[in-house]
Amino acid sequence: MNDAKLQAIEKIETKTQLINDVADKIWEYAELSLQEYKSCDLYCEVLEKEGFTVEKGICNIATAFSASYGQGKPVIGILAEYDALSGLSQEGGALTEKPLIQGGSGHGCGHNLLGAGALAAAIGIKYYLENNNCQGTVILYGCPGEEGCASKAFMARDGEWQKLDAALTWHPEDCNEVVTGSSNSCIQVSYTFNGTASHAAGAPEMGRSALDAVELMNIGVQFLREHMSNKARVHYAITDAGGVSPNVVQPKAQVLYMVRSNHVAEAVELQKRVDKIAEGAALMTETTFDRKFIDGLSDTVTNRALEKVLYKNFEELGVPIYSKEELEYAGKLAMTYEGHDNAPGTGSMMDADYADMAIKMQAEYKNSCTKNGISDSDADYGMNGFLLPHYMGEAFKPSSTDVGDVSWNCPTAQIHVAAWPNGCPGHSWQNVASARTDIGHKSAVHAGKVMCAAAIDLYENPEILKEAKAEFEKRTASGYVCPIPEGAVAEALL
Repeated sequence: MNDAKLQAIEKIETKTQLINDVADKIWEYAELSLQEYKSCDLYCEVLEKEGFTVEKGICNIATAFSASYGQGKPVIGILAEYDALSGLSQEGGALTEKPLIQGGSGHGCGHNLLGAGALAAAIGIKYYLENNNCQGTVILYGCPGEEGCASKAFMARDGEWQKLDAALTWHPEDCNEVVTGSSNSCIQVSYTFNGTASHAAGAPEMGRSALDAVELMNIGVQFLREHMSNKARVHYAITDAGGVSPNVVQPKAQVLYMVRSNHVAEAVELQKRVDKIAEGAALMTETTFDRKFIDGLSDTVTNRALEKVLYKNFEELGVPIYSKEELEYAGKLAMTYEGHDNAPGTGSMMDADYADMAIKMQAEYKNSCTKNGISDSDADYGMNGFLLPHYMGEAFKPSSTDVGDVSWNCPTAQIHVAAWPNGCPGHSWQNVASARTDIGHKSAVHAGKVMCAAAIDLYENPEILKEAKAEFEKRTASGYVCPIPEGAVAEALL
């Protein structure tokens, strides 16, 4: 850590209360995908006060924004998210499931922390550029709707990420690591079938069932599964079954499909096959259907050059330090999850040797906790308070993120910082509770420091960006297939 980095990190430290306050306000707002109006306004207000030039509503998405500082190259982007999940309202810091609003929303993916950590990084980077008279630009991107819109993919279609020399981001997790490997691409399409209503007993021959079409489509997709890649996934939800009267031939029914594959080009082709099955179902039932594109996102592209920079700084800064009370709370919270798995999280599918190494590190950390007066059970099920080694194998994660579309357009890398106890599942009330504690606060501030320090290395060492660019060009040589069709508009999925 040189003096410039230490000063920037100290600047972040002085803004800890601001960062925590922002995280808590976003947690309270708990706004769903593309409805994050208060969250967007808060970030824009704070960033303007901090001296950034703010543009709201970028790429025709009302709750998206960019906040820039500096001039010239290199241009480093920091990615923020701030949307919540439905049905996860929860009291902060609680040890039981206790909704604040029955059926309300909550930050089960920790995006209140994600955005706050990105804010911390941007503030630190701005301080560095300002006080060292450096050429370069930082842009904090407000990326709404990660959970139900994939705004980063819409931004990719509009060329936004091609402005950047590199992009950095993070995500709350149950572990501390530099993320590597690929994830699944994903496309969502809604199919609404339209038939003819009729008395199901008195005049069945006059009816044309939209629900039959939905069911036949689902059967067709079941047969398709044998002929997909083993990394492909297809999910569906019947969002309108046509009513509750079985003696009526249902004139309308709707199904929402999610198509995933390891590479975005494969997902696009698989989606075409699902479309043909919908056409076949309509032909068999003499119904018609309307197809509505919802969203799409790409697989992630690894960039080792950027990962190494993040890992070096993560290693030097260490991981968040927890008090005895925080560790005891984490242990108790983790044990409230019935399906708890005590194996340390790694965020990706790793090989057996790496998993064994992670387990050994967890055991060493547990021993250090018990020596400091933490009970065996709380230490066993508490935080993963250590940095996992940088995994250099080929990792694959079956879930999806619209960070993938950024990574297909510029060198991109991200980290995970422990924000909730070991083993707590994503999108759970336990995560919402933890995201409103000092454990969550510490993760956001720490993530900001790591990203800030890594960005400073990129400004000061042009060779790193040159290496990252060369690797990016090699890994994306097949070309980017954008999953967002021309004319598609980012819309809230209600």
